[in-house]
Amino acid sequence: MPVRLSGWGAVMAGKGVEYWNSVGDSWSRKRQKLWRAHSDAVNCALIARWLPQAAAGRVLKTDLFDEMCSEGLYPLLAPLGPLFVGIDLSGKTLRAARARHQDIQAVAADVLTLPFAEGTFDLIISTSTLDHFESPAAIADSLAELFRVLRPGGRMIITMDNPANPLVALRNSLPFRLLNLLGVTPYYFGATCDQRELQGMLTETGFTVLASDAVLHCPRVFAVAAAHLLEGFASLRAQRAFLRILISFERLRTLRTRNLTGHFIAALAIKQPFAHPMAMAQVENQP
Repeated sequence: MPVRLSGWGAVMAGKGVEYWNSVGDSWSRKRQKLWRAHSDAVNCALIARWLPQAAAGRVLKTDLFDEMCSEGLYPLLAPLGPLFVGIDLSGKTLRAARARHQDIQAVAADVLTLPFAEGTFDLIISTSTLDHFESPAAIADSLAELFRVLRPGGRMIITMDNPANPLVALRNSLPFRLLNLLGVTPYYFGATCDQRELQGMLTETGFTVLASDAVLHCPRVFAVAAAHLLEGFASLRAQRAFLRILISFERLRTLRTRNLTGHFIAALAIKQPFAHPMAMAQVENQP
């Protein structure tokens, strides 16, 4: 079932495409399978908690980085409806994701200028896509685009870097070029917002926030380094034990300190189909 495009704009112009192509080319050659397996497990658990019981319908994922590097979220999301669309600015990322998952409808697009008609999608999944812009204004603009292409009654799950996490705050305070040179940050990180700011931006855009959370509670910089080491030398049994240890950190999300330990903040939002307050309350009270 093809997607009806409404115009490309200038999504393939500018240095952004060139940069993310270089990132896609670099990461397509990396192992990182062990860490990516943990990242996928955390995101899949979040989606499974928040998705409604019914089929989702048309699904949009705002980047295909996960699907380029690993199985990603595609095996979980694809059965939910007749269409799974993934967008990405990088053509190399799109091709690598398609090579891994041949049924993905992969579209070269910028989340700031989506080439889809209003109300095209029933569900949008945005995992750490909007935290790579230079300014909060760009985040707000991209939220407006996602709101536009989501149908009334449709839902969106979004995650972003958590500036309340001390390790994220430290990273954000240091020069990106230095961190990139040292290999601590392999690609550009940008503006982000805390839990309250994200909920405020979603509400201003027109969404109603149904739930919030914080995810990926293991100390990421150390976990990634350990995963890289184990992937090269440890047995499969040891690697599986390591993944169980990492996922056990997710129990921290049940504590009041979750917004300090989670690397990402997360929100579940709905584009309300009704204007009447009583009807809106009924939707908000749905599980």
